[in-house]
Amino acid sequence: MNKNIAINGFGRIGKNFLRVLLENKNNNLQPVAINVGPGVLEHTAYSFKYDTLLGTFSGDVHMEDDYLIVNKHKIKILNILDPKYLPWKDLDIDWVVDASGQFTKRELAQKHLDAGAKNVLITAPAHNEDVTIIPGVNDTMYKPDKHKIVSLGSCTTNALAPMLKVLNKNFGIKNAIFTTIHSYTNSQVLLDIEKKQYRDSRAAALNCIPGTTGASKVIGKVMPELDSKIVGSALRIPVAKVSLLDIVFTAEKEFSVESINQAFKQANNHIIGYSTEPLVSSDYNCDSHSVVLDSLITQTQDGLGKVSGWYDNEWAYCKRLKDFLLGA
Repeated sequence: MNKNIAINGFGRIGKNFLRVLLENKNNNLQPVAINVGPGVLEHTAYSFKYDTLLGTFSGDVHMEDDYLIVNKHKIKILNILDPKYLPWKDLDIDWVVDASGQFTKRELAQKHLDAGAKNVLITAPAHNEDVTIIPGVNDTMYKPDKHKIVSLGSCTTNALAPMLKVLNKNFGIKNAIFTTIHSYTNSQVLLDIEKKQYRDSRAAALNCIPGTTGASKVIGKVMPELDSKIVGSALRIPVAKVSLLDIVFTAEKEFSVESINQAFKQANNHIIGYSTEPLVSSDYNCDSHSVVLDSLITQTQDGLGKVSGWYDNEWAYCKRLKDFLLGA
């Protein structure tokens, strides 16, 4: 049975997610509507077809009245600011994928349900959601009969949690500190401006900018056994796509570079990749894994271990959104 999908917010995640949905026609996820919110309706086709990071979409893309036509597939385009006025009931929407970043609190996400959607999937860490799911980590926690507002965490959480799961299963984590060395995003600025947070006011493409991340809070939700054991921070760097996660940890059991790498090699699947090649960030552009362990830079020293994993912070995350919806 087909599932009717609506996308609320058509920025980086919204556009990546639509491409992911359309790359394989042999699935039951049907994009029915996109609410561009404050976006410009007339720009929708252009901004989807021509993408600096993803390249030009190989297919016909154009607008007909208020529909986006992609290879003859019609998608209703809306620009409504308040979700309570969206026509989700009339469109029989099974899932709203909220990629706006604006409706992460329960009472705001609830507006989609009040408008007639059956379920909401938030593409960010959320507040008072029914459940947070990180694919490959706590999938069994999802109960479709009771969970109507679901968060899939963040791109960083989807890279971090699977790595922590491998480490904890094999060695028993005592404590860990992580740094996401993260590509810049649209929340940053091109040139210096005035902002309340001084570091956030600096030019993204010209600076390495220390910042915060909420990923450690999400870990406590999906891996309660690690609650309060994990802290982390972010370093935004002048790269447009693909990020690197560094985790430094102590453990209950002894470990070596070889045993750590072996644990990740055995865990290798569509969630966790494993690399023995000397690659750089651009080599992981559009890699579908939530994270790929770089086995060449695993390190140990006097009871400390360090692992590093690459992740496409846009594409891989959208693949997990699709995976979740296919199984929901």
